[in-house]
Amino acid sequence: MRPARALIDLDALRHNYRLARQRHGGQALAVIKANAYGHGAVRCARALEAEVDGFAVAILEEALELRDSGITKPILVLEGVFSGNELNAIDQHDLWLVAHHPAQIEMIEKARLGRPLRVWLKMNSGMNRAGFDADAMRPAWQRLMDSGKVGDIVLMSHFARADEPDASATDQQIIAFDSATQGLPGQRSLANSAGILGWERARRDWARPGILLYGADPMPDPSHGLRPVMTLESAVMAIREIDTGAPLGYGARFHADRPTRVGLIAMGYADGYPRAAAEGTPVAVNDIRTRLIGRVSMDMLTIDLTDMPHAVVGSRVELWGGNIPVNRVAQGAGTIAYELLCNVKRVRFEYSGD
Repeated sequence: MRPARALIDLDALRHNYRLARQRHGGQALAVIKANAYGHGAVRCARALEAEVDGFAVAILEEALELRDSGITKPILVLEGVFSGNELNAIDQHDLWLVAHHPAQIEMIEKARLGRPLRVWLKMNSGMNRAGFDADAMRPAWQRLMDSGKVGDIVLMSHFARADEPDASATDQQIIAFDSATQGLPGQRSLANSAGILGWERARRDWARPGILLYGADPMPDPSHGLRPVMTLESAVMAIREIDTGAPLGYGARFHADRPTRVGLIAMGYADGYPRAAAEGTPVAVNDIRTRLIGRVSMDMLTIDLTDMPHAVVGSRVELWGGNIPVNRVAQGAGTIAYELLCNVKRVRFEYSGD
């Protein structure tokens, strides 16, 4: 079979969750939306369920997939509901939900439910995306309590620039949140992955670790002891020699500046490796670094084996993992690790640490 595969280390996933929870204190929801950032939501949830305080997903469908797979821990639906009918499933499957705009509160007010809801009320503290503005938080909280449908409210917000430790925006968001929610009862949640790692002042009752669970450190100085969960790898499928000045690949983006030994690798943008990856983006062959040369194709890419006489057809190639940080590949492609991990497809997924 084609050697392209994603190796998922569930022990590393558990290690990263424990690190996040210990660093933050309190309780932590493991964010496994978007198919656990491309790692497989059901397998990741099963690996974590014995020790997590709960999970967070983006949409109801993701929560129902986990419930159908036997996951019983609390699950928070971060986008909340899109229609009142979805509250029936929220009720039936004992899910938690975020309310971030008035129409969702109206849906709750009109719902006929078998049990009180646990609602996370989201404030817009400066990101200006989702959430109630500061002056609307208390009225929103009061409407939820007056509805008779809500048993508990957790107050939350989300950071826009927590991965920028020198920016003042996060401090401003914390101050805005604390001011707007002062005196309101209930637990709080502010810290995403970057908030957990870089902002002690953001620690409240609940943390929401996402990208850090998968070993991609969101901070500029990645020294927090995270372990990569996914290793994307393949193998050398062919080798050829090209002369000085010879072009390589689509668009002839690369021209050899010396006689060059080219390795053809079974991995392309249809597998999730970014087509935009720059010349020189690192890869590893048998755990030794070399570089990407030429443009990434749909099913293949090419690397420089000139100084690697040990490399032969069948040699293992790591695209990202323990030797090649996924953040470094993302940098070379002008994107972020989140996108790369979420885009992995077609390759075989193999799990260890069950």
